[in-house]
Amino acid sequence: MDKRELILAFESSCDETSVAVIENGDTILSNIIATQINSHQRFGGVVPEVASRHHVEQITLVIDAALKEADVTYDDLTAVAVTYGPGLVGALLIGVSAAKAIAYAHHLPLIPVNHMAGHIYAARFVKPLEFPLLALLVSGGHTELVYMAAAGEYEIIGETRDDAAGEAYDKIGRVLGVPYPAGKEIDRLAHLGQDTFDFPRAMVKEDNLDFSFSGLKSAFINTVHHADQIGETLNREDLAASFQAAVVDTLVQKTVKALEQYPVKQLVLAGGVAANQGLREALTNQLAVSFPDIDLVMPPIRLTGDNGAMVGAAAHVELMKHHLADQTLNAEPGLAFVHA
Repeated sequence: MDKRELILAFESSCDETSVAVIENGDTILSNIIATQINSHQRFGGVVPEVASRHHVEQITLVIDAALKEADVTYDDLTAVAVTYGPGLVGALLIGVSAAKAIAYAHHLPLIPVNHMAGHIYAARFVKPLEFPLLALLVSGGHTELVYMAAAGEYEIIGETRDDAAGEAYDKIGRVLGVPYPAGKEIDRLAHLGQDTFDFPRAMVKEDNLDFSFSGLKSAFINTVHHADQIGETLNREDLAASFQAAVVDTLVQKTVKALEQYPVKQLVLAGGVAANQGLREALTNQLAVSFPDIDLVMPPIRLTGDNGAMVGAAAHVELMKHHLADQTLNAEPGLAFVHA
């Protein structure tokens, strides 16, 4: 019988300290996540220095909890994996330092993982990925269409030119008085309202696969400020519904355009905004109509945010390819996939 492949995977790119133990790339034995939302809420966003301090406080506790829940010891491990970018440099360094220390102390291979690859591979816990595939990656810092010709190969074919979708949610959330992170509450309000404001859908007519959300954000803020100035009260549910409709329409239309240009077997929805019910419903409906043969794979909600399990799933592929790092591995806050 072959020895089980057990990867201890670290994720600390932003405001979640997470460590997971993943078996054979597709089975979660543990996935411990220490979130810092409460600490950042009063600032209306993530404060890098605060995030780094939290990671320092949490990391050893989270490692112990992950090993205990998985019922494994360091001796059982095959390798250690870690997100080394993109993300906040101070936050990334805590995970990288911890992973390097464990790899060194226990003579284990060290696997560097791109955080965005992790988000895509979260879908691996639903079913095996089939290539070629297209991934729509939507998060607080990124909105991009990624084409994968084969396992572990990533090409950006479209991306946002300004604000990421998740970032726009948080910015308009402040105007609506919704606490950070705003996505879930705006999604809830949107389902109660109607798209009455008809906000702009930027770049949907343009002959490219890029996105832009800064004009939408400005239109939203201007609408609310103008109403405030003339003493008019706007319906919050309708505002949320109109904003979300504009975001979702843009994402879906660009994804359809990409699917027309790149024949694929699967479409993976990935990243923090993949938890958005409006987006999940719209993509499901659109694919059923336009591309019934393409399999839509969406990770469970609990794996759409940052977590160690997704890093372990992506690391499994890197290990197969012998993509390993040594003790010189450093954080790369601006790490990105190649552009097509």
